[in-house]
Amino acid sequence: MNRKTSHQRSLQLAASAIAGIFVIGVAYSPVGMWTGAILSAWFVGTQKAWRGFLWMMGFALIAHVLPIWRGLADAGTASVGWTILALLIGVLPYLLYRLTIQRSQAFLATLSLPLWGTALQTLGHRWLPDAIYQHFASIQAQSVHGKLLQMLAGMGPGVIPFCVYWTGSALNWMWAQEFQKAKIAVGASIYGAGCLAVLGYGLILIHRLVSPSPHMNGLIAWAPLALSLILSAWAFLRPKNIRQPWANRAETVSLLRSPGTMAPLHVERSGDAETLVSETGERFPIRDGIPAFAKPEAITGSNRKFNRMYETIGGFYDDTQRVGSALMGIDRDEVFLSYLRLLEIKPGDTVLETSVGTGLNFKYLPHGVKLFGLDLSAEMLTSCQANLRRWELDADLFLGNAEELPFANDSFGIVFHAGGINFFNDRAKAIREMIRVAKPGSRILIADETEEYVKSSYERNPVMCGKVKDRVDAVSAPIDLVPADMQEVKVESVWNGKFYALTFRKPSSTTPNLTSA
Repeated sequence: MNRKTSHQRSLQLAASAIAGIFVIGVAYSPVGMWTGAILSAWFVGTQKAWRGFLWMMGFALIAHVLPIWRGLADAGTASVGWTILALLIGVLPYLLYRLTIQRSQAFLATLSLPLWGTALQTLGHRWLPDAIYQHFASIQAQSVHGKLLQMLAGMGPGVIPFCVYWTGSALNWMWAQEFQKAKIAVGASIYGAGCLAVLGYGLILIHRLVSPSPHMNGLIAWAPLALSLILSAWAFLRPKNIRQPWANRAETVSLLRSPGTMAPLHVERSGDAETLVSETGERFPIRDGIPAFAKPEAITGSNRKFNRMYETIGGFYDDTQRVGSALMGIDRDEVFLSYLRLLEIKPGDTVLETSVGTGLNFKYLPHGVKLFGLDLSAEMLTSCQANLRRWELDADLFLGNAEELPFANDSFGIVFHAGGINFFNDRAKAIREMIRVAKPGSRILIADETEEYVKSSYERNPVMCGKVKDRVDAVSAPIDLVPADMQEVKVESVWNGKFYALTFRKPSSTTPNLTSA
């Protein structure tokens, strides 16, 4: 077994072992309280804040209320209400954490979850009726781990919740940093030392080496709340890392065109809001730094069907890819490089990727180039922005249809597409658009899944199967849609036959026949 294969095998075994721990957590609560915090912190981070909160309240009701619904109903309406409020106290920290990390990706922001969680749970125990917590305690005492829970309770209020919550937020932060030692060394050290200190204090309480005074109990109850408010204020009041306004980016704006009329665009400002406007009055808003050229009513057919899916999975698209690749022992770096190696990128090039998705390809491109990315999904572009910040890369992103690119002719030195064109409404039009915006002499790359991979993967995937099972034609490299005057047309099989890579060159001195297909 060569070194590369051995590394992939080790990664696969490690991923399987970690997945097993999460499976155990579903059936065994002492493990589940830790894995549940990790999954909850991850899930709420993949969703828009309020949507994630509502989903988590739904999960909490199903997991905690339905099994004991008859007992609660017998106890009366007030008991049901107090129980739901208790669940709200358990879920609300995740919403507050989500709002905080939206403003800051620093490790310090991970403390938002344990501080809010400890504060709300500690104060909840002080304020909510004792009958509510006694009711849950009686259920816990009947379980096989009742004694363990009683021992943990002896550590005092907030000790275990703090460590559980912080484990969830800290490990998610490390996951987002891809566990790179150089990036997580300080954060991981702070997390480890902090949890050891808090657990040490709890063990001292268990052995009755120290008896907390009423003053200390009050401090334990109120200090997390005060620190939570301070941390949230820091996250929300600190200046946002805002890119240069579009009004000051004349060179980039000069490349932009109305996708319908090809009219040049200029920037209009109204307060902090910016809009791209054509001489004929067409208006394209700029939201969160991304010009929006795609209108929902104009997205139809297959484009609409797949865009709905990506709007749903955009927040966790990358993570599911990472986990799936690890469990299958796939070298993700090799997958991306298998087709990106075919690009002829030179320092200073302007590079456009259509259907950029979450920007994963940008991570593998040489530095020193100007990056542009377009996609039809706002959720995917939001994830792309987060990735670019994490990788310390800069790119201009656009919400638009790859079949109607909002750019001037001959704008980019490199134009490529990886994944998605198989199921476009009009593949021929998308290819003609790529050619139109590429500079003369540019090499163009189109890569996507092969029919073999679609059948073996997508048709067995519960999310994708409904999108592809009614296909009339098998997917194939669209070499027949490349205009006849393109040069060096070639199709290669990459990633062990799972992807095709179609490359061709736009003529240097002649105008291509963009009407042919």
